[in-house]
Amino acid sequence: MPGVYTQTFTDANFDSEVVNSTTPVLVDFWAAWCGPCRTVAPTIDALAEEYSGRVKVGKVDVDDNGNTAARFQIRSIPSLLVFKGGQVVDSRLGAVGKSELQKMLDAQL
Repeated sequence: MPGVYTQTFTDANFDSEVVNSTTPVLVDFWAAWCGPCRTVAPTIDALAEEYSGRVKVGKVDVDDNGNTAARFQIRSIPSLLVFKGGQVVDSRLGAVGKSELQKMLDAQL
């Protein structure tokens, strides 16, 4: 479940919220049954708050939004993708630490 600053991206709103965003976007592809996804969730929520106003941070539930997961060839979760200008500019697989994610985001600011 996303935190206060973490957005929920869906098949319906992905293009408007992510692809067409004027700011960089960190997208966490996840599922409720995924242990590593639950492990990284507090870090994603902390980054959403820390980067509020500079980077959009959100989650895509792959079970509920299969079209978007397929579109970006998500085969393993958590998959963390950074979008800028509508394109994937960086990505990581698995439960990545906060400092690694900060480096990914800082490189896009």
